[in-house]
Amino acid sequence: MDIDIPGYGKLRMRHLVMDYNGTLAVDGRLVDSVKDALNRLAGDMDLHVITADTFGLAAEGLRGVDCGLRVLTGKDHAREKRDFVNALGGKETVSIGNGRNDRWMLEASALGIAVVLEEGAAVETFMAADIVCPSILSALGLLENPMRLKATLRS
Repeated sequence: MDIDIPGYGKLRMRHLVMDYNGTLAVDGRLVDSVKDALNRLAGDMDLHVITADTFGLAAEGLRGVDCGLRVLTGKDHAREKRDFVNALGGKETVSIGNGRNDRWMLEASALGIAVVLEEGAAVETFMAADIVCPSILSALGLLENPMRLKATLRS
């Protein structure tokens, strides 16, 4: 998926990397309608979920979603998430997150989107984001309807 945004540049979106808790899920439970939205996007991009899996429900919640899941086990999750994006190729990656440990992942990506669900979002992550959305469905909607990206990011 490619889009040329006047004054911003061309985005080549090959990978979508997402946090789980606070981004795709609330209290470990996937937000309604997210599964369908993710599976629609899976035809256009490779989807990856990278998470500390605080509630231990990510695998169950993502059952039936065409995506990879990586559960973090190290001590520096912010660094692990950033390194994951860099290994994929940050210039072709969109990342979505909300937590403090997502800030470097968003910075390393061609497009970083912060979302605000019930657990809120870290200020550092807001500052690292290119766009802030009020829900995961609105964030995924930007990717399903890329002209929304153009409307938001053009200068």
